[in-house]
Amino acid sequence: MHHVGGYPVGILAGLVFSPTDELNVDMCGIAGILSPDPEQRAAIERMAETLLHRGPDDKGFYRNGAMALAQTRLSIIDLQTGHQPILNEDETLVLVCNGEIYNSPALREALIEKGHRFRTRTDVEVILHLYEEHGDDCVKHLQGMFAFALWDRPRQRLLLARDHMGQKPLFFSTASGAFSFASEVKALLASQLIEAKMELEGLWHYMSLRFMPDEFTFFKGIRKLPAGSRLVFEDQTVKVDRYWNIDFLKKHSGSEKDIEEGLHQTLLETVESHMLSDVRVGAFLSGGIDSGTVSAMMASLQDQPVPVFSIGVKEQSFNELPYARMVAERYAMEAHEEVAESDMIHKIPAMIHHMDEPSDPFGVGVYLVAQLARRTVKVALSGDGGDENFAGYDRFAGQRLADYYAVMPRWLRQNVMARLIRLIPDSFQYKTIAQKARWLNEMSLRDRGERYAHSMSFLRFTDDAKRSLFTQEARSAFDAQDSREKILTHFDAHNVNELVDRMLYTDLMTRMPDHLLVIADRMCMAHSLENRSPLVDHRLVEYAAAIPGRMKLKGMKLKHILRSVSARYLPRELVYREKQGFGFPIALWLRNDLRDFLRNLFAESRFVAAGIFDGSTIQMLLDEHLSGKVDHNFRLWILLNLELWHRMYFENISVEEMRELTDQMMGH
Repeated sequence: MHHVGGYPVGILAGLVFSPTDELNVDMCGIAGILSPDPEQRAAIERMAETLLHRGPDDKGFYRNGAMALAQTRLSIIDLQTGHQPILNEDETLVLVCNGEIYNSPALREALIEKGHRFRTRTDVEVILHLYEEHGDDCVKHLQGMFAFALWDRPRQRLLLARDHMGQKPLFFSTASGAFSFASEVKALLASQLIEAKMELEGLWHYMSLRFMPDEFTFFKGIRKLPAGSRLVFEDQTVKVDRYWNIDFLKKHSGSEKDIEEGLHQTLLETVESHMLSDVRVGAFLSGGIDSGTVSAMMASLQDQPVPVFSIGVKEQSFNELPYARMVAERYAMEAHEEVAESDMIHKIPAMIHHMDEPSDPFGVGVYLVAQLARRTVKVALSGDGGDENFAGYDRFAGQRLADYYAVMPRWLRQNVMARLIRLIPDSFQYKTIAQKARWLNEMSLRDRGERYAHSMSFLRFTDDAKRSLFTQEARSAFDAQDSREKILTHFDAHNVNELVDRMLYTDLMTRMPDHLLVIADRMCMAHSLENRSPLVDHRLVEYAAAIPGRMKLKGMKLKHILRSVSARYLPRELVYREKQGFGFPIALWLRNDLRDFLRNLFAESRFVAAGIFDGSTIQMLLDEHLSGKVDHNFRLWILLNLELWHRMYFENISVEEMRELTDQMMGH
């Protein structure tokens, strides 16, 4: 007899829980292997072991016929009936899910009225009964963040799905004649069903975009299920389709004031739904308006002080702690702060381990703030998504500025201005005049779609720069197409027409699910912390998409309508200051504290030795940066991380050994 939550299934099948009962909500890791070979299915134990950081509180398995499923659980409300995998009433359906279904109370009530019986109080069990009602369209009824696998035993059919914006991850492989999936790539590698081989075509795009587009991962034969998509594996065939998209064509009617009030109510309701928990819920507070508004709304919705967590740096031009304190003091929040040091190089191996790919400077901040938060709470809300929904990046306004600048004759910009700009010394600080001038001049030489696509790679490796970096031999081994096409396919989509909306839609379809949410998930789960992002909730995204572009980018004013909402909660000084961003003085650290480390690391470059990268190009970048000629910090960071990643994933160097090796290279 199967058991769920420690009780025989036959007993639990007779239980019905009231929709008013407390729900059990969890974060976790999931994995599965569908194979006729019992030895292959036994690998599920190794896969689960690698996912324990995602769910250290419990492990659960299901084995029946060719199907093996596993779940590791981080319990947010610790009830005995919340174990997974979960079976339906007649044990024909089995579910493992990583996530949070915010509308589960209403769904549960409606399903019980239709005669469905629930075995558990967990929020995700509604998926099983929605599948019984709606089949694969069950996913369209969910509001939340999730990645799940549902095994339909009579039909020998597996359904996988990810939430609308891709807050929760899911990867899969068809190697070794089995179909396997997991929350993280490392679990698939641990199965030993697939050998770790580098995906060079994906790497080519990563060097320009800072993220892996489409279904690419860093490993050949391991694919990611895209955000807002579902996968059906049946009759040895994989079929993937997108169940949700964002409509930017249909706009809200009414005045700006009406639309602003609608945004306020939508965001407030979304924040409230994300606070559902039986344990304390905190918030990340960076000093920007997105996290500040979310934190302030939380404070307005509860009587107890909100625990907030902030990371700062010693270099004051980068430090946002003073602005975070403004919000914390205004609402008498329980503030927790920490100042990051330049020895963060020792944290990179752990970050790479949890990312399964190179780390990112933005990820350092999330890693540190998650580490700080986990000492106090299990759940934290963040401000992710504000810039991508409401036009918060400089490049949005920069597109218009480039139009004005382009009035100058092209020959003058291309020759005279380009040479003059190269003479401007770079201070290696945040948003320098030299960097802004180079950006503006380069962008003015391109038209709108190509300009926006080029802006994605400006600080990293453009197509021309990659042809110098990658050897001819490496480029001949894959399809080295222009990475800008990965951006233009969304920029030129038919469900969007305004320039501002085209940029926003592109970000929401690329950078958001494939970069920012990847970092948020992995860096928080590295510390067994659940991260919830109200500004990425698909209802909020849909509302924002229907706001006319002129209310988001008003003239040159970024995030205009969101600032109006934020002004109801935050100090005016914070709301209307120039965007700073959550950053670190990487350029200075690389020139000073880490210069010996970089020289030693690149002198033994694995990518040069493998014939993938040209050593002279890397040396040129390093020399120009260390001499103060050009700020290459974004490019060097990528190259640095790739070297460490290669040693960890292809030479099996552990996190601890990598830290020791780092010390040696720094001359310690």
